[in-house]
Amino acid sequence: MREVEVKHGRIAMLAVVGYLTTYGGTRLDGMESMPSGFAALSPSAWAENPVAKSQIYGTVLFIAFMEFCVMKDHLGRAEFPGDYRNGGFDLGWDNFDEKTKLRKRSIELNNGRAAQMGILGLMVHEKLGNIDVILPLAAH
Repeated sequence: MREVEVKHGRIAMLAVVGYLTTYGGTRLDGMESMPSGFAALSPSAWAENPVAKSQIYGTVLFIAFMEFCVMKDHLGRAEFPGDYRNGGFDLGWDNFDEKTKLRKRSIELNNGRAAQMGILGLMVHEKLGNIDVILPLAAH
């Protein structure tokens, strides 16, 4: 269960950053006319932007590849649930003492929980129609 919570937290952290980035007006090449938020899922948005389908399909394929091929404990050497380093991606983690590792894992877990609530809150406010009230400085 903890592995799922960590993974969903990581995805939620990326989702919050992605939502705020697109809401602020930043788009990938070829996606400039694509609206942000739930409006991007509408059939009319896809019809207006032929690049959208290929970009969405590419993203889904990339996520599937990461999920089934990369983000697994292939070697069976995970220190904790959600440890997908597999001996090849360290960035100094092994140099930390146990107390620091536990603190960093707790920070990641709490940030992931906050991001899950954050992205849910952004989605609810978008459906309520008051997203401009809570994000007034974004160039929407």
